[in-house]
Amino acid sequence: MPLDYTTLDLLRRNNPAWRLLRSDHAPLVVSFFQRVFVDANVRSISQADLVEALEDELFALRERLGDDAFPKSAQQYLNDWAHDEKGWLRKFYPSGSDEPHFDLTPSTEKAITWLASLTERAFVGTESRLLTLFELLRQMREGTETDPDTRIAELTKRREEIDADIARVKDGDVPVLTDTALKDRFQQFLQMARELLSDFREVEHNFRLLDRKVRERIALWDGTKGALLEEVMGERDAIADSDQGKSFHAFWDFLMSQRRQEELTRLLEDVLVLPPVAELNPDPRLRRVHYDWLEAGEHTQRTVAGLSQQLRRFLDDKAWLENRRIMDILHGIEAKSLEVRETPPSGDFMPLDDSAVTVDLPLERPLFRPPVRPQITDVVLEAGEGDVDAAALFAQVVVDREALVRHVRQTLQARSQVSLEELVDQRPLRQGLAELIAYLQLAGEWPHAVVDEETVTRIEWQAEGEAVRRASLPRIIFVRD
Repeated sequence: MPLDYTTLDLLRRNNPAWRLLRSDHAPLVVSFFQRVFVDANVRSISQADLVEALEDELFALRERLGDDAFPKSAQQYLNDWAHDEKGWLRKFYPSGSDEPHFDLTPSTEKAITWLASLTERAFVGTESRLLTLFELLRQMREGTETDPDTRIAELTKRREEIDADIARVKDGDVPVLTDTALKDRFQQFLQMARELLSDFREVEHNFRLLDRKVRERIALWDGTKGALLEEVMGERDAIADSDQGKSFHAFWDFLMSQRRQEELTRLLEDVLVLPPVAELNPDPRLRRVHYDWLEAGEHTQRTVAGLSQQLRRFLDDKAWLENRRIMDILHGIEAKSLEVRETPPSGDFMPLDDSAVTVDLPLERPLFRPPVRPQITDVVLEAGEGDVDAAALFAQVVVDREALVRHVRQTLQARSQVSLEELVDQRPLRQGLAELIAYLQLAGEWPHAVVDEETVTRIEWQAEGEAVRRASLPRIIFVRD
């Protein structure tokens, strides 16, 4: 976007981030939002909790600056900040709750991030950024190369470099990163991790804007119902198939892998104990930054699912209103018919279409098939002795639901959520399909279970002496209370 005079003047008057930077209360707003929303990675907070936190903040400031510093109440400040004229907070009612909740807008978080970048940094690294740029360019070039010979030549070159590194290590030459290089890369990781959390709020905001456009199109639609449904479904597919939607789903699938989560946990634990990194005094929450990503991504997933559900309800209400209008028209016709029953008008009263003849061709009827009569031979039953073990007739498959519940709860003690596929990998199905159905029934009764219908998982099991069986079903995630 070109930063000409007209564009900048329009941003100065309409952009919420610019309005926040020009506000007299910017120090209060930015410091409070940074502590409550950004540092704690809170996606939404109830009005009562936010009012209480702001009252404590205002009380401390009034003790230091005087009672006239901030004359309004916390509730008035929050309503003012959530007004469309400022747009620093989003005030909404979650599904199933009659208490308003608040969340940061992407513009507010951009302003907070920009203000944080103004502070002086004791160390500014550039090497890691340059290496990241080179790696991105290399991935783009190799990812678009279609010539097999060129791809093989590049892979061979990289293999030779790896072989040379292995040979140097075997000879005792083990190169390690210097303290400066470690600090450089750690700061680059810290910056990208924070930016990723901020991007989730903007992705969710963009999904909400797309949903609003669809609702406006429905409200102003004057065509047929079939064309409306086709338009709406195409718009929902466009949301999922957009670059932003594809990137988000690719990130979500990558992070939902149990192997990736365990690898991230090990890497963070190993890096944070390094002396150069420990000297920077990193935030202790950084050890669980990937779980913060999961929580933010899950909140975005729930928002998209809630928008889809509200859109479906909106369409159902519109269809109900159309059906009611049709019934009113029919009742009006019946009332008019009763009025003219005794004194019909002269002339043509109502045109009728020509009657149609129903044609039933004889050859379309099925041919007669005589029923099969079983032949039963009268045979005298004689008592005999059988050597077959009858224990199999009384064997029953009993699934221990309590054991499954304990398995889920023990897994959720160390994690905030776990998928059904991961539960089966940790504890394979011993009783086959019956145990899988018990898991599905348990997911239906679990208070915080999530079903991702867009992702299909495959569950495999093998009973003793039988072939491997597979079941494909949507991804089921058990979430900790």
